[in-house]
Amino acid sequence: MAEDASPPLIPDQRREKLLKHLRHDGVLSVQQITQLLGVSHMTVRRDIAELERQGLVFTVPGGVRIASQVRTEPSHQAKSRLEQPQKDAMARRAAALVEDGMTLYLDAGTTLLAMVPHLIHHQRLTVVSNDFSTVDRLMTEGPHLEIIHVGGRAESANRSTVGRLAAATLRQLALDMAFISTSSWDLLRGVTTPSDAKVEVKRAALESARSATLVAASSKFGTFGKYRVAPLADFDTIITDHALTEAAAEGVRDCGAELHLAGD
Repeated sequence: MAEDASPPLIPDQRREKLLKHLRHDGVLSVQQITQLLGVSHMTVRRDIAELERQGLVFTVPGGVRIASQVRTEPSHQAKSRLEQPQKDAMARRAAALVEDGMTLYLDAGTTLLAMVPHLIHHQRLTVVSNDFSTVDRLMTEGPHLEIIHVGGRAESANRSTVGRLAAATLRQLALDMAFISTSSWDLLRGVTTPSDAKVEVKRAALESARSATLVAASSKFGTFGKYRVAPLADFDTIITDHALTEAAAEGVRDCGAELHLAGD
C-alpha cells in the first residue's frame, strides 16, 4: 500500500523517493518498493532501469541497491580464485586490441595477468607492468618479448609495485595502450581505489598512453573506493563481462567509451 493518500507522484518525485529509501536501507526488493511507492512492478522496474542508467542504483537479483564502498582489496591469492571464466573472456577480448610492434602497459591484477597467453604470439611487442606475476609469466612464456617492470615500492599482498617511483618510470615511457584494472568503478565516480598508493601509478599510465582501456568485472560495478583515479570518460575502451545489465551498459556508453561485453 502507499504510504499516504497523496496524489500520484510524477516519475522524478517517485525516483527521488526511491533513492531516499535506498540511502536509508542500502538494498530493497522490488516487492518492497511496490509497497513503499504504491505502484506496479512494471513501473518500479522502469524507475530502476532509469536510475541505473544514470548510475544512481544497481540491480541485484530480485531488487536494487545503492552504491557500496570498497574499503580494502583482496590479496592476489584470493583474487586468483574468483570469477575465472569471466576473467578469461575479458582477457581474450582485451588482447584482441593489441597489434605487433606496440608498447603496452598491463596494470596489476589477475584479469590482466590472464592476457599473457594471448600476447606471446606477437612480434616486436614491449610489455610494461608493475605486476610481479605478470612479468614472471612473460619471462617464462614470452622471452622474445621486451619486458619492462616499472619498479617502485613492493606490495606483497598484491604482488605489485606502487607509489612515486613506479609512476616516475611510467612517465618516461611512450605507451601505445594502457590496460587498467580496478577493484571498484561506477558512472558517478569513475575508477576508484581504497589504496592511495595505487592512484599515482594508474594516473601515470593513463597520461603516458595514446589509448586507454579499462578492464573490470561487472561484479565490481556500482562500488567505489576512497580515492579517485579517473572518470570513465578518460577511457577509450571499457571491457567488462556480459553480466552487466543493459541499463548500466547504456549509462557506460553515454560516457563516450567503446563498451565490450566479453563472453556474450
